[in-house]
Amino acid sequence: MAQYQRKRPVNTTDWLSRRSRGIRDAGTIIRHNMKLLRAILLQDNRVFIKVWSKTSKSTIMYENGKIYFENYQNCYSCVHSQPHILYKLPKKSKLEKIEDALLCQSPLDKTLPSLSDHKPSLLALTANNWLYRLSPETGEELQRVYLSSKHKFRYLSWDVSQEMFYVKSVQNKETSLERQAGITQNVVMHLAIFHVFPLKIVGILEISKTGVLVVSHSNKSVKLYSFEHILKKHLTEKITLGKQSSLLGGKTVGEARFGIPVNIQITDCPPVLFEMSCSNNAIQIGGYPWHYIYTPPHKRHNGTHHICSLKDSSLATNGIQNMNCCSLERDGIFFHPDDSGRIIHLGPTNINVLKILGELNSGLPSKVNIDFSMETHRNNRSTSQVTVTSSGRTVKRRFQPLDDDPEQETFRMVEYEDELDLLAVVVTNGEEGEGRASIRLHDNLSGKLLRTVDLDEPLDETYRHELFFDKDTIVHIAQKNTSFCCHVYKLQAARR
Repeated sequence: MAQYQRKRPVNTTDWLSRRSRGIRDAGTIIRHNMKLLRAILLQDNRVFIKVWSKTSKSTIMYENGKIYFENYQNCYSCVHSQPHILYKLPKKSKLEKIEDALLCQSPLDKTLPSLSDHKPSLLALTANNWLYRLSPETGEELQRVYLSSKHKFRYLSWDVSQEMFYVKSVQNKETSLERQAGITQNVVMHLAIFHVFPLKIVGILEISKTGVLVVSHSNKSVKLYSFEHILKKHLTEKITLGKQSSLLGGKTVGEARFGIPVNIQITDCPPVLFEMSCSNNAIQIGGYPWHYIYTPPHKRHNGTHHICSLKDSSLATNGIQNMNCCSLERDGIFFHPDDSGRIIHLGPTNINVLKILGELNSGLPSKVNIDFSMETHRNNRSTSQVTVTSSGRTVKRRFQPLDDDPEQETFRMVEYEDELDLLAVVVTNGEEGEGRASIRLHDNLSGKLLRTVDLDEPLDETYRHELFFDKDTIVHIAQKNTSFCCHVYKLQAARR
C-alpha cells in the first residue's frame, strides 16, 4: 500500500500520532522533530532561563551536551532541565593529567568489530603520553594506547573527512647551551596519525628542519602535500596496535615503555600540491567550486581577504573583501560550516554572508556576491575628550571611537546550530556602563532576525568568553582573572 502523503500543513499532534504509528522513517522523524523544536523555540511564549552556574579554577570545556571540569575529570550532562553529574574520574597525579581531548561519534552505516566501537567515545591524551578511549557517559576506560617514551605528545586534532585524527608532539627547540655547543636539533616535531571506527594506528611521521616536509615556513609560505602519496612511498612498515613490530625489536605496538615506532620515514621531498605565501601562515580551503581565502604577506594588504579559485589561483570577481575596520580585534572570515559553500565575514559592526557563483568547467572567473548582511544599531555621535589648559581655557578634542568600542553595540561571534538551521550571533552593548550580551537568532538561509535572547550576567570583553547554542540549551563559559564560570540557559515556557 502506498504511503499516504498530505501537502497541507501538519500540526504537532498529527506528527506525534503518525510517528507513534511508525509511518515515517528514522531520518525523517529526526528532521521533523527538529522542525518542531525550532517552531517551539521561536514562539513568543518560550524563553531561555538561566538554570545553573558553576565556577572552576581550571579551564571549562563544552562538547555535544556535556560540560567538562578539572581537566576532563568531572563531566556534567546538559540533557535534562538542569545539568547533573555524569561521572567523576579518580584523582590523578600531574603526570596523568589530561592535556587534550576529542569527542568521537561513530558512523551509523558500518559494522564495527566490538559493541563499544558503535558508541561515542572520548579520546583523551595524558601528560605521560597515554591515549585513552573513554565512555563519555560513564568515564569507563574502553581502550588505552601508549604513544612514546621518547617524544612528548600534547595536542589532538581532527581530519573529519578522512575519519582520522592526529596527535602532535611539542615542538623541539634548541636550548641556549645547545646553540653555544653548536648542537643542532634537526627534528622539529612528530605526528601520530590514527584512523577511527575502530581505532587503528596509521603511523608516526617525523618532521625535520632539512625541509623534506615543512607545511608552514618561517618565510610566510604554506605548502600542502598528499598524505596518501607519503604513505605509499615512505611507509617502512605497517603496524597494528597490540601486535609485534620489527621496528620495536619484536615488542608490542602501543604497550607501556615501547609505544609506537616511527614508521613513516621521508627521504626526499614529496610533490607539492599547493603553495601560497600568506600572512600569519593562514589559509582556508572550501566553497563550491573549490576556493581558498588568504591575506597576502604585505603591509598594504593588511585587513583584506582574497578569495581565489583553487583550480587556477585566479582572483574571483569581488574577491577582495575588506571591512575597513578600526578596531582592536581583527575581523574574521571563514567558510560557512553548513557545507553550502558560502563564506561568513564577521566584523564588529557588520556580518556579511557571501556566496560564490561559478561553474566547474567554465572558463569565466567566479564571482563573490553578498547573500545577506547584518548590521549593528549604533549612535552616530562622536566622543569628545575635554582638556583644561593652565590658563583655564577648555579645549575639546574630538575623535572617532573604535569600531569594537565596548560602549557601543558590537558583534562578537557567530555560532551555527546545524540541527535547527539557525545562526546565533553574540552581540555586546555597554552603553549603560556595564557590558551586557545578547544572542540574536537568525534564519540561516535568509538572515532574518527571528528572536533575541538576553544573557543575565555581565560580559567583560577584557577576558575570554565562549558561547555554545545547542538546540534548547545555551552555554556561556566566561573567564575572569584566573577563574572560570559556566552558565547554562534552558528553553522554558514563559511564566504568566
